[in-house]
Amino acid sequence: MISQTEENYLKAAYFLTNTKDEINLSELSKSLGVSKPTVNSMVKKLCEKGFLDYQKYKPVILTKRGKKEASLIIRNHRLTEMYLVEKMNFGWEEVHEIAEQLEHLRAPEFFDRMDELLNFPTHDPHGSPIPNKNGEIIESNYIKLNLCKEGQKVKLSGLLNSSKDFLVYLNERKLKIGSIFDIRSIEPFDKTMVVTLGEQQNMNLSSMVCERILVEII
Repeated sequence: MISQTEENYLKAAYFLTNTKDEINLSELSKSLGVSKPTVNSMVKKLCEKGFLDYQKYKPVILTKRGKKEASLIIRNHRLTEMYLVEKMNFGWEEVHEIAEQLEHLRAPEFFDRMDELLNFPTHDPHGSPIPNKNGEIIESNYIKLNLCKEGQKVKLSGLLNSSKDFLVYLNERKLKIGSIFDIRSIEPFDKTMVVTLGEQQNMNLSSMVCERILVEII
């Protein structure tokens, strides 16, 4: 049996391995907001259970078993977020904390039924991929908005940052997953992007915002 705390460690390790295969204890400590000795103790426990591979003075490696366990937790979280938005009319900025609580339920049939009721979505409300029941993820070939060029038409398909403040910011500009807009111009000095969404007037998006938005060119 795996505890909720252990699940949180695996999930944190999983997200850290998005950029590289190996992670160190300092990164894990910072991600979880706990001390290095506490992380070291938990890592040893997770190694004993076969979820992590770690040797003293060497990086932590998430094992195949650990990756599957972490991806199933993420599946629970993202399915819950999707259900809250699609079936219960929550805003996409409201669902993260609720999903954080429900993701730890040890009831695969509950989430499988949720998946079925949603007609087997591939992405959550923020555009992040939902792992299937085997823990497998089909990654999307989205690109950052700040890498696009003037004159292109793009569709907002995902986010690199789904904090509540950022989601509220996007709400205020009527930007959501599936929004299609034209890139009118890019300021050469600060890379501010001027875009047009549908029939609306032009809006300015800062370079910081553009770095957090993932799009498909259409």
